[in-house]
Amino acid sequence: MPTVLIIDDNAAVAIALDVLFSLHEIDAVRAASPEEGLQLLERHAIDLVVQDMNFTADTTSGEEGGALFHAIRARYPDLPVILLTAWTQLDAAVDLIKSGAADYLAKPWDDRRLIASVQNLLELGQANRALRQRVVAEQRQRHALEHDFDLRGMVWQDPATERVVHLACQVARADVPVLISGPNGSGKERIAAIVQANSQVAGGPFVVLNCGAVPVELIEAELFGAEAGAYTGITRARDGKFDAADGGTLFLDEIGNLPLAGQMKLLRVLETGRFERLGSNRERQVKVRVISASNADLPAMIKAGTFREDLFYRLNVIELRLPPLAQRLLDILVLARYFLGGEKTLDAQAQATLLAHGWPGNVRELKNVMQRASLLTPGPVIGAQETGLPLAGVASPRAPQDGAATEPDRDSVTAALARAHGVVAQAAQELGLSRQALYRRMERLGIARG
Repeated sequence: MPTVLIIDDNAAVAIALDVLFSLHEIDAVRAASPEEGLQLLERHAIDLVVQDMNFTADTTSGEEGGALFHAIRARYPDLPVILLTAWTQLDAAVDLIKSGAADYLAKPWDDRRLIASVQNLLELGQANRALRQRVVAEQRQRHALEHDFDLRGMVWQDPATERVVHLACQVARADVPVLISGPNGSGKERIAAIVQANSQVAGGPFVVLNCGAVPVELIEAELFGAEAGAYTGITRARDGKFDAADGGTLFLDEIGNLPLAGQMKLLRVLETGRFERLGSNRERQVKVRVISASNADLPAMIKAGTFREDLFYRLNVIELRLPPLAQRLLDILVLARYFLGGEKTLDAQAQATLLAHGWPGNVRELKNVMQRASLLTPGPVIGAQETGLPLAGVASPRAPQDGAATEPDRDSVTAALARAHGVVAQAAQELGLSRQALYRRMERLGIARG
């Protein structure tokens, strides 16, 4: 049961409070003077204090109660204190409320109001203790991660991100494929770098290929290499990404863009470590740890016949799901400050604006917004106007929190194109997309080019 400390020199008042609390399953400890009360605080686990304002006969100023409150506050800053006052000490009680006292009640008190106040404060105290314990546990886990693993400079604050980072470190040393899912610009490549840096092949090469940025007709040559004359314009043999990543890690971003022919070859490499260059019949052998990433709905693509089910299960031995930035609210401000590099700060309205924005382009969009705001702000403090985002309270609706629509919709795309005066590359950068990805999205949404 919770325990309340009653500090009152009037024995009748202390006993009455003790009985009242016992009727509501609250333990009570009594002290007749400020000195005794402070001693009991040192010896007992106290959840709340109810104290009088005067302890000397014929004293009505409330100064003794004020001194006691400040002494408790100095030693136990989170301990709630309720003041019992006579009307003559009302002004002093109000001043103490401003200094952090939880409540004040006049004598004679109303039992129902007193019990309601005590119970509310006890529940609040329990919630605060649970929150502090959780924060301490999260800090301890973060320090352990930072001490035991190479986190590649990852910046985060949100527990959702920490869960992904923790799992990435946990599976890093296992020699199995890893699939990182999440929207564009959310930080999938950084998670892949953490997996590689803590893997058994950390000393090997870390090769990155964005499958969405390579033309379909060249993707197989990029992955597996090509012999001279294998296609128009190639005059000598060239290595592919698997050759370059031999003995290390190959990160395949936007794996959903890989054509079916390339998917079949990739499946064979994952199963046997063998492949053939484009235009060659000679098999090559490599040892490569494959990490893939996708912002697409791969199960839906399997149903549509555009992605091989057997490849999906081969890639998806371990899946790391990175939520969109809109679902990692605690990451927004720490990332914003990181991108500013300590050169400038954000005022309260700018912070509120960042938190209210839906971030369809995720971390990449946030980085671009901070870079632009830093350039456009002559002074050391960035205001909401300089962010270029809709102001908090006037902004467009937040992105859905269930993750169902984490990519830019038609309105977001057309607005970005308008701000960029039709320059697709600039609009794509703002939205956190590659130019090719934005062109594909424009085509799906029926937005004409130019």
